[in-house]
Amino acid sequence: MSEYQILTIFAAFAFVYSIIASRLERTPINGALVYVGAGMLLGPQALGLVDLDVDGEAVSRLAEFALAICLFTDSSNANLSILRRIESAPIRLLLIGLPLTIALGLGLGVIIFDNLGFFEIALIATMLAPTDAALGKAVVTNPAVPEKVRESLNVESGLNDGICVPVILFFIAVAAGSVEASDSAGLVLKLPLEVIGIGVVVGLLLAAVGGLALRFCAARGWVAGTWLQIPIVALAFMCFGLAQWLGGSGFISCFVGGLAFGGLTKTHKEQFLESAEGAGDALALLTWFTFGTIAIGLLFNYFSWQAVIYAVLSLTIVRMLPVYLSLAGKRLQIDTLLFIGWFGPRGLASIVFAVMVAAQQLPGNNTILATVAWTIALSVVAHGLTANILASRYGSRADQRGGKI
Repeated sequence: MSEYQILTIFAAFAFVYSIIASRLERTPINGALVYVGAGMLLGPQALGLVDLDVDGEAVSRLAEFALAICLFTDSSNANLSILRRIESAPIRLLLIGLPLTIALGLGLGVIIFDNLGFFEIALIATMLAPTDAALGKAVVTNPAVPEKVRESLNVESGLNDGICVPVILFFIAVAAGSVEASDSAGLVLKLPLEVIGIGVVVGLLLAAVGGLALRFCAARGWVAGTWLQIPIVALAFMCFGLAQWLGGSGFISCFVGGLAFGGLTKTHKEQFLESAEGAGDALALLTWFTFGTIAIGLLFNYFSWQAVIYAVLSLTIVRMLPVYLSLAGKRLQIDTLLFIGWFGPRGLASIVFAVMVAAQQLPGNNTILATVAWTIALSVVAHGLTANILASRYGSRADQRGGKI
């Protein structure tokens, strides 16, 4: 298949979507849903008009780069004054809710999958634990949702994928047999300290230096015109690349770096962030299109009812029960707990983790990847179709209570 044919078809589709995107955003249909559907329809398993001939590594890089920009820009836009007043909610979701999500996913997986080993099931549970910042953007940026809820979801989705990285690496090492479970105590302590610590330090340092330099130059009019599009994208990639290079989490580096950058450059940040957000959205949609061309094969070539059942449970009970338990005692309204529990979409981070696991050639690889693909595909549909509707309804109910959440 000619590369120019693929380019023409994709460009034509992107053009048509771009000129009606604003109208579609007011409906239950979002960009991820459209692009995944288009990838499935135009891909080799359906009409065969587009065969990207890409490997998992290429999809992983696309997802990483899109997520890096998304995490940096979302956290840069975070309202730090709100975060200081709600610090306990994100902390509870990350330190209590996330481990409970992995544990519950593991427990249900042991019951559902009789053809997978314990650590293979643990990998599935961890791969599907982090929520997606890019896919959840429709809710995080929706002004109808109370700001405290939006910022809680933003912080949770910004940090949970980075926190899961050392857990994934640990389970991969044990499942692949590169380390014995009995000798893994040191690895349990070493990986989180290295991965998370390096990510935080790199993000803070680069954001501080870059933010101060950008503020200094912008105040003197040295950055203008088309160059406004470059600094944030470059800074996000520097945070991600250096942290990964040093063995840390690029995702945590981008999120922490974005928070620091937003706090340092309040006066000038909006003019820089707008272009960067566009670049992140474009990369995310390209990732979703590519995922669509590949996913349909995983969904049906390795179809099993166990994978579908687990995917449904992962998006409901496995997410919502830990949220309820972790936020118990916060005196939140039931609809707030349900809203936070429901809006835990799975997306780009899970794609990255799936590629990491696929490279290990584990005995249960096909079942693992099919389960992740089903969960992501169902999440794109379910969360995409319900985001605007439920956000508006929940926002209205909160307004009727005087903003009480």
